[in-house]
Amino acid sequence: MANQKNEIPEIVISRLPIYLQKLNQVLKEGKTLISSQELADHLGVTATQIRKDLSNFGGFGKQGSGYNVVKLLESLRDILNLNRIWKAALFGVGNLGQALLSYKGFSSKGFEIVAAFDNDPQLVGKEIKGITVQSVDDMEKGMCASEVKIAIITVPAGQAQALANRLVDCGFKAILNYAPVTLVLPEEVKVSNIDPVLVLQKMAYYLD
Repeated sequence: MANQKNEIPEIVISRLPIYLQKLNQVLKEGKTLISSQELADHLGVTATQIRKDLSNFGGFGKQGSGYNVVKLLESLRDILNLNRIWKAALFGVGNLGQALLSYKGFSSKGFEIVAAFDNDPQLVGKEIKGITVQSVDDMEKGMCASEVKIAIITVPAGQAQALANRLVDCGFKAILNYAPVTLVLPEEVKVSNIDPVLVLQKMAYYLD
């Protein structure tokens, strides 16, 4: 199964949540059917691209009648493994970490932060948004044998790689990395980097 998943180009997988987001929106608007062209017009991609992406996972919709919005939503949620609640652990409870703990978008989309860790003595033991901050030194005690396999890192750049190595050894399979550094990890560990400064630097190129 893992090998089959790896056969699908990552760029295709990255577009599926965008399709899912738009389908949720049109469903709220009361729409029950949508064509690939209509979906493409909303998203700025081509209808051909959408049909090609979806063809990787079987047949959806009928020629001339479009996609059933609810059925396509359910299929995409199954493909993305979003038919369950995924638990995550947060590492780094500074300003950004606390903002993430306060963010309600995770729970509404199938993700729940269930543990938080930091190395600041003033934060360890403090309860934030219903979660008691634990010491990073104690991470292995509670996490390695748990079902939590998603980590969110918001620690300083100089601490990120060492922490990520510990997380991999502990059995974490996916890391959302907000630290401004590229992590070097085994290929089987999925890492997504979010660095707003890099994005702004790229945008600045287009400004006069």
